[in-house]
Amino acid sequence: MMQAGFWIRLGALLLDALIIAVPLAIISSLLGEGGSGEKQLTNVLSFLYSLLVPVFWRGYTVGKRLCGIRIAKLDGSPPGLGTMLLRNVVAGVVYGLTLGLGLIISIVMVAARDDKRSLHDLIAGTEVVYD
Repeated sequence: MMQAGFWIRLGALLLDALIIAVPLAIISSLLGEGGSGEKQLTNVLSFLYSLLVPVFWRGYTVGKRLCGIRIAKLDGSPPGLGTMLLRNVVAGVVYGLTLGLGLIISIVMVAARDDKRSLHDLIAGTEVVYD
């Protein structure tokens, strides 16, 4: 399987943001009464989307599907819930504790490494590959 590089992964992320995050923000603002409640609802729904959709859709999000890439475990199988928890939650904690430096390192890793794996891929034992 051929690993997906930085630009296609960024494209998938931007598509997910347009297709999923924008409608979620609109819906939560319509349901919310203002303040931080609507932001929290959007954050929870976005987190659940990024955690659960790849589990139930065999490594795809909407953006990844449109770009022809998917998250896979190193043996080629789709990620399970534990894998996605490592990929999203543990990596998110690492990125937060490093005040974003870990995210910058991940971007450089995807751009420069031969296997195109980022920190969250290394933590979870995953890679992003073309179909």
